Amino acid sequence: MPGTTQQSPARKMLGDFAPKLVSLTDDVLFADVWERADLAPRDRSLITIAALVAGGNGEQLPFHLNLGKQNGLTQAEIVEAITHLAFYTGWPQAMSAIMVARQTFEG
Repeated sequence: MPGTTQQSPARKMLGDFAPKLVSLTDDVLFADVWERADLAPRDRSLITIAALVAGGNGEQLPFHLNLGKQNGLTQAEIVEAITHLAFYTGWPQAMSAIMVARQTFEG
């Protein structure tokens, strides 16, 4: 991410394979979109977790669950959000997400 000497998680995983995607992730998504003042990071995390659950994107969930906790979401709030989403996004997505959440928080 800009201004840091430490490599981002995306750069560590994909920097040599997909440098442009990593650059967009670090420089646009996290350094610009996530930093916009009209939504708090906590709200952005909750929205992102909901979108990942709805889309069945479990691979991205651990990172965003942990980021959500860093941004002020409690484990109870995240579990409640996933429970609520079961009725709007589908039971399989919610069950898969809750298993990822359990592994993430207990791991």
